[in-house]
Amino acid sequence: MDDPTTLSTPLPRAAPASVVPLRVASVPAGHVYVRHCADEQQADGVVRLADPRPNGAPSTSQRWWPPVMLDPGWVHAHHQDFDVFHLHFGFDAQSPEELSSLVAALRRYGKPFVQTVHDLRNPHQPDPRPHAAALDVLIPAADHLITLTPGAAREILRRWNRTATVLPHPHVVDLPRLSRPRPGRTAFRVGVHAKSLRPNMSLLPVVRTLAGTTAELPDAELHVNIHHEVGDPQAHAYAPDVLSELRSLADSGALRLHEHDYFDDDQLWDYLTGLDLSVLPYTFGTHSGWLEACHDLGTAVAAPSCGFYAEQRPCLSYGHTEQDGLDEASLASAVREAYRTRPHWRASAAERTAERARVAAAHRAVYRGLLA
Repeated sequence: MDDPTTLSTPLPRAAPASVVPLRVASVPAGHVYVRHCADEQQADGVVRLADPRPNGAPSTSQRWWPPVMLDPGWVHAHHQDFDVFHLHFGFDAQSPEELSSLVAALRRYGKPFVQTVHDLRNPHQPDPRPHAAALDVLIPAADHLITLTPGAAREILRRWNRTATVLPHPHVVDLPRLSRPRPGRTAFRVGVHAKSLRPNMSLLPVVRTLAGTTAELPDAELHVNIHHEVGDPQAHAYAPDVLSELRSLADSGALRLHEHDYFDDDQLWDYLTGLDLSVLPYTFGTHSGWLEACHDLGTAVAAPSCGFYAEQRPCLSYGHTEQDGLDEASLASAVREAYRTRPHWRASAAERTAERARVAAAHRAVYRGLLA
């Protein structure tokens, strides 16, 4: 078995002007991760096809779900329009048979297939078997694999005997906002954003521990955010028991509860910047764009021991897995450590710009290597 490949040295920053651009069918192209895999400072010789609009989406829609490019019929109709096929996200609803048909269509036309393995365990699926079955098709079939951390690469090597190139996650927050100063305040604010109670969240045990811990710390406060649809009987996320306990804790003064609709980007960045510590209440997962956004904005993160969050960016860790549940003592310890040291892990705009250029160059090198 080979060791995972890690990006450690800068690659050429931009493609020569005379080189014909590489056309990549990226699934999707509009996701922030994929958009930030392109060099923002200058043309990098890679052109990513725009996401085709799904059936029923209006002409002004930016929605890419469900990805049209995953349909073998799209490959048959558009194989002359792209040079490389690169899969990131969006295959949740595809069966192994459908993914096998996609791979067969790419093989028919000699199109190299690249996959970035973002998730070894899908955080949106309580049952791990469908995602595992999809990866059992895709990872062996890929001509080149990319992932975000050495730990994920080791797991890919162990499970499929495949080597993956390790490339860092590019910035999530737009570069102009990266240099904005953080607001000053005296209180120590811990936040948990429950969103719409994704399947990989175990919210209430985490909140109970945080409420008890922050109550012991002078000038510490706990903020819990959750989407309105958790209280909507017609919504898939409806969880009245969870909401009832959160409201009771808020009424008792143990926390401040904020019920709201989905944040847009600016609202989300304002929310994260307003925290000293963001706690991820996950019991399974692999990598996190939320962690990257906090790194961009200078908000410390307490991440669970599941997945490979601690390898992704600097953070505090606590014990929390699907198998073993929550280690309350380690979570309380992480909060106290953040309160005591006030860690300031933040990427600068210059660092993120340079990192993005290296990531873009590495992608270009992968694509060109497959077409050589």
